[in-house]
Amino acid sequence: MIVVTAAAGGMFRETIAMSKAYAEARSLHGQSELLDEIVAAQPKADHTLYRTPQELRDNGLRRLRTAVALLESKATAGEVEGYRSFVLTLADKVAAAHREDGRSVSPAEAEAIDQIATALGRPSA
Repeated sequence: MIVVTAAAGGMFRETIAMSKAYAEARSLHGQSELLDEIVAAQPKADHTLYRTPQELRDNGLRRLRTAVALLESKATAGEVEGYRSFVLTLADKVAAAHREDGRSVSPAEAEAIDQIATALGRPSA
């Protein structure tokens, strides 16, 4: 939802892209027990809990940092990297789902993806 709310427009297409990314990840069942568990549940993104996109982004980034810290203490290095890759792939697919101002990924979406990468402990591209 951080990427969906980063730029105006495209919310419907971007939400569908998020669903498709989860479906694709489900088709890879068995490659990672952790990711199997994550994608088995429907994404819970109740953006109505937040008054502003900034509040949603700040809370979402905090949750990503918390998730990575927890995984680093309990999961294998491969599982942590798999989680990071899944989240970034999801963010990329959502951003590319709707062209904004003639760009496949808007500057606001690219900034959101960079913030997600940083929260995940991965340097920006």
